[in-house]
Amino acid sequence: MRTSTFSLTLLLVLASAAATARDDHTMFPLEDALNAPEAKQKLDPNVKLYFGNQSHPKVAKVIGEWSTNKKTNAFNKSDKQACEWAFLSAILTLEGRARSEGGNAIINIRSNYKNIETSSETEYMCGAGAFVAGVAFKGEVVKLAK
Repeated sequence: MRTSTFSLTLLLVLASAAATARDDHTMFPLEDALNAPEAKQKLDPNVKLYFGNQSHPKVAKVIGEWSTNKKTNAFNKSDKQACEWAFLSAILTLEGRARSEGGNAIINIRSNYKNIETSSETEYMCGAGAFVAGVAFKGEVVKLAK
C-alpha cells in the first residue's frame, strides 16, 4: 500500500511539473486582438498603431523606442483568450508611454517574446503555458506629421 501511494504521488508531481513547464510560442491574428470588445473599449484612438512594416504617414519627430512585457493568468482560459488579454495590456502600456512622451503613434511594433524579435503586419507572438500567458513588444514612439 505504501509503495502504491508513493508511486501515485510521484506520478502526480511529475505530471504537474510537465504541465507547468509548457511554453508554447504561437502567432495570433492582430485583427482579432484589436477588434476584441475589451480592446475596442480601452484602446486610445488618438494613438495610432502600426505593426511591422505597415505604411504610416510621414514621421515629424522620433521620440524613442520602448518595450513592454506583459503576463496574464491563463488558468481556465484558452491560449487565444489569455494571449489577447496580455496583448491588450502590452499595447496599453505602449500607448501610455506614447502619450506621456508627447507622441501620437507607435510605429514598427514587433513582438519581442523572450528577446526574439518577430515582425509582422498581421500577427503577434504569444507565449502560453498552463498558468501564464505573455506578450512582449518593441515599438517606436513618434509624432506623425499632420
